[in-house]
Amino acid sequence: MDNTMKRILLLAFITLNIFGLNADTLTLKAGHPDTYVVKKGDTLWDISGYFLQDPWRWPTLWGVNPQIANPHLIYPGDRLTLVFIDGQPRLVKKQHIKKGVEGHILPKGGAIPAIDLALIEPYLVQNRVVEQSWLDSQPMVLSGESPSKHHILNDVIYVNANMPVGQKVAIYEHGREFLDTQTGELLGREIILSASGRVTADGDISKVKILSNLRETEVGYSVIPVEDDALMSAYFTPTAAELSVPASVIATVSTNREAGKLEVVYLDKGLDAGVKPGHVFAIYRDGEEVVIGSDGQPVRAIERTSYDKVVAHFSDDKVFKVPDVYHGNLMVFKVFDKTSLGLIMMSDRPVRVKDKLVTPANLTFKGE
Repeated sequence: MDNTMKRILLLAFITLNIFGLNADTLTLKAGHPDTYVVKKGDTLWDISGYFLQDPWRWPTLWGVNPQIANPHLIYPGDRLTLVFIDGQPRLVKKQHIKKGVEGHILPKGGAIPAIDLALIEPYLVQNRVVEQSWLDSQPMVLSGESPSKHHILNDVIYVNANMPVGQKVAIYEHGREFLDTQTGELLGREIILSASGRVTADGDISKVKILSNLRETEVGYSVIPVEDDALMSAYFTPTAAELSVPASVIATVSTNREAGKLEVVYLDKGLDAGVKPGHVFAIYRDGEEVVIGSDGQPVRAIERTSYDKVVAHFSDDKVFKVPDVYHGNLMVFKVFDKTSLGLIMMSDRPVRVKDKLVTPANLTFKGE
């Protein structure tokens, strides 16, 4: 693993475990246990899900107890007990000590993280959404020393810009255009990391040696300088997202129309709308409109005749919109100007493109 990835993962791990106090009242999940023994592979989010109706509030469950001042010090084998402090549920830890035959304390496995960083690691560095005009101004791959159309590790490629020798670069494949689901506004262009390299010769046409590759590099890919101080960090602690208008799912990273638990999706709101890493959204599917037909019976949208469609358009008193359907929740972990990336933390039903994202409420989260 290169130094850039190590720095990003370390930063993500540290900042995921910096907690502030949350004044919101916690709602315990029905049938919750009184104790829990931490298992290998657990995360703070997972454990809180056994106890809380809305497990994204885990900073409050852990954060105020002096025995767990640093939740990243929870280890497999530790026994956690649910207690009440000033009327609020808290988890306390019974010290877990293993001793060998000579009485020495034996080291335990790694401490558990807040979430499974392996789920978001690729997207912290690989996926970006940028303005098309900015992308058009970046250098691109012209060809390479190899006659092959596809360039891989240790190949030398030619770039149409005079770049300083030693400059580190990232090479990106062009992906999809994202549009606002309501207005059709262009939100940006997806670019996906193909490889990284370093400039070995400058001039009107520079040479870049590919030092690592995730996929094959082709002509036309963009070549973007990398600066260490421009690395995107992963500062986030779960907080309820509050936007003036709902956000929407605009795409899945897999390009499938649906996504499930622990999969990543794109949102149509970003920094410009106030979205921040750590924001939690509840996911809803729009409730359908039911029309009262000529026979006085309800007609669902998929069963409408031409007459029913006219009624739906002109007769408001004969149209009823049923409540939106809850599908789960997600947490934003990477934000761009007009879009962002979120990890689906819970899903009762498949999440689809155009699903609505709103401020979560206490009773929204059903737990698993």
